[in-house]
Amino acid sequence: MSESTPAAPVVLDIWCELECPDCFLALSDVAALRARYGDRVEVRFRHFPLDKHKHAYAAAQAAEEAAAQGKDWPYVEAVLARTDELARRGEPLLLDVARELGLDAEEFDTALIDGRHLLIVDADQAEGRAIGVTGTPTYVIGDERLDGGKSQEGLRERIEEIVDRLLAERG
Repeated sequence: MSESTPAAPVVLDIWCELECPDCFLALSDVAALRARYGDRVEVRFRHFPLDKHKHAYAAAQAAEEAAAQGKDWPYVEAVLARTDELARRGEPLLLDVARELGLDAEEFDTALIDGRHLLIVDADQAEGRAIGVTGTPTYVIGDERLDGGKSQEGLRERIEEIVDRLLAERG
């Protein structure tokens, strides 16, 4: 008797940064894609902090600490909902969001000081540069890169076309 294993999900990488208002707008597309495809699409948040946003790098590290504490997407969504406040307040906001989500804010503070998540953030950023990411959000699915930093218009539909095609190819 053979066991059938479900096909691996289609991977959608979203290169974002947490001080980017366009990345906040992209969350509605992410929610719609998750609702439509469920576990057939794996959505991965990839870090691409931009130099023009002075708290983006710390926010990326904080997001990794949230992931280590089991609340990556809730943390990302909560910080993205407050991009203006992050721009004004910086790291204190990152700790406040951690507390609001019931995470260990002291551990967040320590992680930001000791830099334990720097390698993950740096690796994401380097990989993004290597594949041509220049702004956020940028979506990579299959062998296609879609730049959402220029316009969000029609992106979800284009992503759905690609996902549908990739799922059909897998049978």
